[in-house]
Amino acid sequence: MKQRTLKNGFGFEGVGLHTGRKVTVRVNPAPENSGILVSRVDLDPSLKVKASFENVRSDELRQTALVVGKGIVRTIEHLMATFHGLGVDNAWIEIDGDEVPGMDGSALEFTRLVLRAGFEEQNAPRKFLEVTKPVYVDHGDQSIIIVPGPHFQISYTLSYHDADLEDQYMTLTILPEIFERELAPARTFCLRKEAEQLLAMGFGKGANPSNTLIFEQNRPIDNELRFANEACRHKITDIIGDLFLSGKFIRGHVIAQRTGHTLNLELVRKLAMTDKASAPMDITSKKTLTVEEIQKIIPHRYPFLFVDRIENFEPGLKATGWKQVTMNDYFFQGHFPGHPVMPGVLIVEAMAQVGGVIMLGEPENRGKIAYFMSVDQVKWRSPVKPGDSLRMEVEVLKKRAKFGQCSGKAYVGDQLVCEADVKFAVVDA
Repeated sequence: MKQRTLKNGFGFEGVGLHTGRKVTVRVNPAPENSGILVSRVDLDPSLKVKASFENVRSDELRQTALVVGKGIVRTIEHLMATFHGLGVDNAWIEIDGDEVPGMDGSALEFTRLVLRAGFEEQNAPRKFLEVTKPVYVDHGDQSIIIVPGPHFQISYTLSYHDADLEDQYMTLTILPEIFERELAPARTFCLRKEAEQLLAMGFGKGANPSNTLIFEQNRPIDNELRFANEACRHKITDIIGDLFLSGKFIRGHVIAQRTGHTLNLELVRKLAMTDKASAPMDITSKKTLTVEEIQKIIPHRYPFLFVDRIENFEPGLKATGWKQVTMNDYFFQGHFPGHPVMPGVLIVEAMAQVGGVIMLGEPENRGKIAYFMSVDQVKWRSPVKPGDSLRMEVEVLKKRAKFGQCSGKAYVGDQLVCEADVKFAVVDA
């Protein structure tokens, strides 16, 4: 999938749900790999801040707010949900106040504006956050978990344990057409008693029954439902918006109960940490690799990994590998146990493993496997014994897309103990 931005910019204006102040917004196309950028044009028009969990202000209630320079931008979640739900990777939001207009309390108007503006495909690949293991936040009767799945799916249980709002449940696979039809029209909501509390705290100054579903006795005051489970659908919309603050499109199944923005963002932070830990290692600038880093490049494991460290690493060109030979190496149990020497074929294998790291360390070969094709010019010149430090100097002689040839020499100190040329076939795993 390729990234995309808007084909045309668009503008809108309205009143903030919490501040009650009128705000004007302009949404523009943005270059690939920009993400969603936000500017407070009334404070510093040149400053563009990424809509990221790292820039979220954590002390806001019932909304998601970004810190933008010396100001903030509140209630970004519905616009972020629209970008995530419809598939907009890159956009630049210019706003002249501190809150995105609430419009009718849903993402419907934003969705119409984006679809009217159209999409422009870009060259860079879309960034996905692939969930590979469960990540969860559990606060007792409030919880949110995301588990591996081939698509972005959300299952939500709304349970206020209150007679003013009955329990609701919904599960959806998030696709642009489903977002537009099933989620974008769902409006924000609260219980009547919550609305009174929020007003007393200085929030909800722009909210009214026309842009907020205020529930009492399981019905909205002075309004009609668009869906029987509209409140549940809106909670799903909020999750979609908050998760896009990861900076990537999600692939995984979210299972949530009674969540709010605080829990959603806590999950985003945990997801980002997990994603960073599992991201492919950037080795292009590393000169020394640990055994853990070596194991991320070649598939060998105990008892058949014969390289402890790589130095002078130049992917696709050359490297120096090291193995500390000890009496605990398993092969000494059966190979001349009364006169322990390292098997010569394993010295060749160790050099070949260094060659594999060199070949597979190139970005285009990451995740592939290097198979032996042939071994030539093999010479064993001196035995290798327990206590020796085996140093392997390996360089590439020839390479093509699916083929490589390396020359290796193994030393103990200054003594050459083995040399060989090895040919590889580089294939998909």
